[in-house]
Amino acid sequence: MRSRAAESRPIRRVELDAGAEVDRGAWWATIPAVRAVLDHGLNIPAGVTFLVGENGSGKSTLVEALAAAHGLNPEGGSRGAMHSTRVTESPLGQALRVIRTPGRRANAYFLRAETTHGLYTYLESLPGDNPDLNLHEQSHGEGFLELLERKFRGYGFYLMDEPEAPLSFTSTLGLLSRLGDLRADGAQVVVATHSPLLTALPGATILELGAHGIRRTEWADLDIVASWRGFLASPEAFLRHLGV
Repeated sequence: MRSRAAESRPIRRVELDAGAEVDRGAWWATIPAVRAVLDHGLNIPAGVTFLVGENGSGKSTLVEALAAAHGLNPEGGSRGAMHSTRVTESPLGQALRVIRTPGRRANAYFLRAETTHGLYTYLESLPGDNPDLNLHEQSHGEGFLELLERKFRGYGFYLMDEPEAPLSFTSTLGLLSRLGDLRADGAQVVVATHSPLLTALPGATILELGAHGIRRTEWADLDIVASWRGFLASPEAFLRHLGV
């Protein structure tokens, strides 16, 4: 029997739109994880899902595409966010069809660590009683966490790209706790990350991207967890190998 959370999650699946024309020879379409989505689609689980993998495995490409397909600004923000610096995203988002759960309105937001400066500037420019005027006055991490608290609320579909980038160890633990709270509120969250700390969230789904495409895995089996364990146990061995 399916759980109530699985039945009520905002987004059930993304797949290639039947009318989309895709250049399968384009750089982004040749990434194994992206090719897997184009060929087979991707079911989005309820709760929190982490996308993990090496640089170039397609984590950011996929999470940006999920944002664009859902109607969010791929540089961060909500559906109505009108800001852009330089368009670097692939056209994957325009080629995907989103299968939603009908009958309930869902909030949505995308936070992308590398483009938060532009997002802050846009938010500060909005007229009226603006709660976002102080974002540039805080550290990168403080502003990121405050924006997360303001915009990620209740039932909805939320996306993050490498949110650990501006955060200390303690702040990352705070983010992990916040992800647990969002899940308890019925939110569906997809996070692209390199963090072994975030991916330790109990009950989360971990999707590993790589040459194999996309596969579900467990935290203890992640290469990044094994690498960090080895480094922390014997940093001198790693450094000696690097000639440092």
